[in-house]
Amino acid sequence: MNMEYKMGSYNVIVVGAGHAGCEAALAAARMGMRTLILAINLESVAMMPCNPAIGGTGKGHLVKEIDALGGEMGINIDKTFIQSRMLNTAKGPAVHSLRAQADKNKYHLEMKKTLERQEGLDLKQGEVTDIIIEDGIVRGVKMRTHGYYEADAVILATGTFLGGKIFIGSSAYESGPSGLAPSTILAENLKGHGLDMRRFKTGTPARALASSLDFSKMQIQEGDEKIVPFSFLNDELKADQVPCYLTYTNEETHRIIRENFSRSALFGGQIEGVGPRYCPSIEDKINRFADRKRHQLFVEPEGLDTEEMYIQGMSTSLPEDVQQQFYSSIEGLENLEISRPGYAIEYDCIDPQTLKASLEHRQIENLFCAGQFNGSSGYEEAAAQGLMAGINSVLKIRGDEPFVLGRDEAYIGVLIDDLVFKGTNEPYRIMTSRAEYRLLLRQDNADERLTEKSYRLGLATEERYNKYLEKIRIIEEEIKRLESTKVAPGDANELLESCGTAPISGKTALSELIKRPDLGYEVLAPIDSGRPELPPLLGDQVEVRIKYEGYIGKQLERVEKAKRLESKKLPSNICYGDIDGLRIEARQKLDALKPETLGQASRISGVSPADINVLLIYMESNRRKTE
Repeated sequence: MNMEYKMGSYNVIVVGAGHAGCEAALAAARMGMRTLILAINLESVAMMPCNPAIGGTGKGHLVKEIDALGGEMGINIDKTFIQSRMLNTAKGPAVHSLRAQADKNKYHLEMKKTLERQEGLDLKQGEVTDIIIEDGIVRGVKMRTHGYYEADAVILATGTFLGGKIFIGSSAYESGPSGLAPSTILAENLKGHGLDMRRFKTGTPARALASSLDFSKMQIQEGDEKIVPFSFLNDELKADQVPCYLTYTNEETHRIIRENFSRSALFGGQIEGVGPRYCPSIEDKINRFADRKRHQLFVEPEGLDTEEMYIQGMSTSLPEDVQQQFYSSIEGLENLEISRPGYAIEYDCIDPQTLKASLEHRQIENLFCAGQFNGSSGYEEAAAQGLMAGINSVLKIRGDEPFVLGRDEAYIGVLIDDLVFKGTNEPYRIMTSRAEYRLLLRQDNADERLTEKSYRLGLATEERYNKYLEKIRIIEEEIKRLESTKVAPGDANELLESCGTAPISGKTALSELIKRPDLGYEVLAPIDSGRPELPPLLGDQVEVRIKYEGYIGKQLERVEKAKRLESKKLPSNICYGDIDGLRIEARQKLDALKPETLGQASRISGVSPADINVLLIYMESNRRKTE
């Protein structure tokens, strides 16, 4: 007979210590809650089972926002990066995205140390097999060892461990990522509690030893000379950066893969889960883009203390002998020695449309969900949700209103709003194109958008808040100076003509010159005698504010229009089945998701603009009746 025994009581328990779990636990503890974070294996803390990097297009925005809200990801990568690059610099500032190659073992160790040292937070190894629910409210978790912990709130951040299954060719076996043990009992028990689960899939490429590769045949990819930190707390970073390398597949690579499609778990029918559209396996790429002669792949170091290189862009579920053949057909990889084969992994996750905007489950009170468990992909998307789940679990315990970011306030707001109200049929990945207000949601102004909110939540420290206030003061003073400082034609025209822009005929404000496409803050330095010495990167932010003032104003007007819908609250007791004119699909979706505002309702798939007009008329009619 199994005797259950109590192991302790906490305010918040986080299940899983990946990128979502770490941010959730740190946020809860820093907001004053006694917090426990549990992992099947402590080697999984902030583990990078796929790409050893943080940031990238769209994802870099999320990391900057996590940092502005008092999260840890930006601070941790600034400590452990081995190469840093700003992507998309040929395009406008709205899509500039920072990406840093990580020393993945150091990243794991630094985050683990941060958890261990955090006051009010306990990090423990142990497998959760069930959640305790009484009267529709979560009360704690059960452990495989028959012990249990009580909790006021539980956050599920299980990543790809839940029901994890690895596929390499015809071989399939239960496993979590990187060969760690999966969570199988919890997967079945969550289904038993009525959670609406689904099956997703992701994958990873092989790792190869650097000593077996010929880098002279590849294109070298150096880091940026001027390193931009992820964390607002860091003004400058210095490091001896290591290079990455670029090479390409070829027709021989494609022939080998095509001839072995039948041996791929993806095409062989073994895999049931839906994979990410924007990060397909190499066999999927070759099948879908049959006319392409080559695909690029990046060869990236996994750390300073290992020979292993990550072959980015070559995720696969083909058997090991085929992997050896097709990798060896690529220039520079002819003699590669595979240390870890690529694999696909299936796992269980929840339908995110069963969650509120706070990431609390709609039916089980005080149960919050975050990360890949919510159907997203990527470390950054996971960390962003973990942070928000951690914050909202604390607010729920306190009896305060939830903290929900709008689509105009943060990429985090776009990410969660998309998941909860639009849903996803594949692992969701953030992209700049998903945001309607990209020019407002730049990387460089994440602190301006979110630090005040973080400070009110108790996450931003006094040091961070005062530094933020000083930054705003400096930027505003410098913009005023540029608006009031005018240059004469005799002082400016030689420089203007050398830059290929029209000369001026009278005294002109420096701010007006900065607005020209061919000019910028640094370009005008030779004719700006009163320029102060600004802290690093602030000159760029001054330029963006001035240059894009008109566009930013237009986006703000659009935001105000959208807020009119967001401000119209839908009654909590509304019965959509009784509203004439609503289509059947709209009634079903609105009843299931119970949006709080007309704005949220308008973003639900299956609810048309005509349905929104019907709701507007219904609400106005009710208002008149009440009056």
